[in-house]
Amino acid sequence: MDLVNSYRLAKRNILVNTDPGTMVFLLMMPTLYLVFMGYMFGSLISSIPVGASKINYMNFLSPGIISFQTLTAGAVAGGMLWSDRRYGMFEQIISGPYTRAEYLLGIMFTTISIAIFGALIMLLISFALVGGISFGVAGFALIIFNLVLGSLFWGAFMLALAAVSKSNQMYNSIQVLILFFASFASTVFYPISLSAPLALRYTVTLNPLTYVADAIRDGYISLFGPALLFDEIVLVIATVVMFVIALLSYRTIRIGVK
Repeated sequence: MDLVNSYRLAKRNILVNTDPGTMVFLLMMPTLYLVFMGYMFGSLISSIPVGASKINYMNFLSPGIISFQTLTAGAVAGGMLWSDRRYGMFEQIISGPYTRAEYLLGIMFTTISIAIFGALIMLLISFALVGGISFGVAGFALIIFNLVLGSLFWGAFMLALAAVSKSNQMYNSIQVLILFFASFASTVFYPISLSAPLALRYTVTLNPLTYVADAIRDGYISLFGPALLFDEIVLVIATVVMFVIALLSYRTIRIGVK
C-alpha cells in the first residue's frame, strides 16, 4: 500500500467535495445551530453543570457543535463511496494504479481533514460569539485527538452503510435519518437529565456521538478526570469495532455492481 496514492485520492476527494452545496451542508447548518440555539436557549438556561463546575449554555453548545463535524464528515465519506460506485469511478480507480486499501485510506484521510477543517471554523465562530476560549495546549490536543477518533468512527459507519445499501436513494435516506437521530439523541445540544425518560437516557448513553461530544467538551473547558478516561476508552473500542465492520463490508463490494 502506497500512502502517496492514498494522499492523491484524498486530495481528489476534497476537491470534489468543496462545491458550494457541500460547504453549506458542512458549515452553514452547524453555524445556524450554534447561533440560533446558542442565543435562544442561552437566554433561557443560566448554566449547565459539567463535572464539578458550571458553564453557560454557549460554552456547552460550542464543543457539541464541534463534535457534530465528525458526523457530517462521515456522511461525506459514505456519499463519496456511493457516488464513485454510481458513476463508475470506483471501478476505474481500482482498475488503475490504486488498490482497495489505498482507496479506503484515502476516504479516511478525507473524513479526518473535513472534520478538522469544519471544527476549526466552528472554533473561530465560537471565539467570536463567546468572546474567548479557555482551553490550553493540552485541551486543544484533546479536541484534535477526539475529532480524529470521531471522524474515523462515523466515516467507517457511513462507509459500511454505503457498502451494503442497494441504491443511492436508500443510502441518502438512511444517512439523513441517522444524521438527525444521532445528533439529537446525544449530548451535542443538551446534557443527559435524570428526569428524562429511561429509554431516551439509554439511547443517548449508547450513542457514540455522546462520547465524542463529552470528550471534546472536556478538552474545550480543560476538564480532565476519570469521566474523560472512560469516554476515551469507550470511543476507542467503538471506533476499532466499527472500522472492522466497515472493512468487512467494504470487501464485499463487487466491481461493476452499482
